[in-house]
Amino acid sequence: MQHQTISPSKKFQNFSDAANQILTMLSKQMDINTLFIAENDGKTNTIKKAFNRNEELVVEDSQSPLDQTFCSLAINYGQETLLIEDISKDESAGELPIASQFGNGAFIGIPIFYENGEVYGTICGLDKHPVSFTKEQQEMFETMSSLLSYILELDKAQKEIQALTSPLVPLSDEISILPIIGHITMERAYQLIDDVVMKASEGIDFLILDFSGITQIDPRIEDPLLDLIKALKIMGITPIITGILPTMAMKVPHFAHSLKGERMEATLKIAIEQLGFALIQKNAYGTSVSK
Repeated sequence: MQHQTISPSKKFQNFSDAANQILTMLSKQMDINTLFIAENDGKTNTIKKAFNRNEELVVEDSQSPLDQTFCSLAINYGQETLLIEDISKDESAGELPIASQFGNGAFIGIPIFYENGEVYGTICGLDKHPVSFTKEQQEMFETMSSLLSYILELDKAQKEIQALTSPLVPLSDEISILPIIGHITMERAYQLIDDVVMKASEGIDFLILDFSGITQIDPRIEDPLLDLIKALKIMGITPIITGILPTMAMKVPHFAHSLKGERMEATLKIAIEQLGFALIQKNAYGTSVSK
């Protein structure tokens, strides 16, 4: 049997993408009808991704009570791969109501864990015919479980980073600031739209979009950023754009040109002052001094 490896050129964008690619890879390694990845909350088992070779034994997005699935057996088995080469001869599997549907079929499965040890779900294989699993296939499932656990944590960290990179900073009940910092890619620009529209719907009148902290920018972001500005205006929020540096204006010239007619200020400080706020700094004697 030839070893199938994951090419370095294949990049996992998220857990769902990794799950697809891993099932595709396993399907080339194993002569088994169905491979799938399931998530559970301790009670319900949900099929997140599935590969069916000939017969559709598992359907994506379908749900079942966890304790009535073969997945529950894999979770109870622990951190090693559970191998059931003939379901009809396995006492634990035979007690499940679904066992009758698979006769002397086969099952292979192992839990996928979060970093803290909690169970996300399982990665499994299933067939209506007996399968003689090899040591290599067992180890492959253990490796894929570890890889998916790692990607789960990366996915979680990425979502947390995205949430932190589009914070709305309240200045008052009516005014908030969106400091846009770092590298603005197309993906992040669209994420900004989703995050900001959701957060800004809480009832502000003005949103200051400050671009002064941008380090790199994708020239293609013009459309999503203009869409964000249009969305804010539709919601009754006045966008105020600050910090458009010459480097940004040169890299995205049409964006800067399209902002004509919008409310713009050179700096965040000026925008805040225009809205009636004064920045106060205390001197060495504790006296407040307007800036």
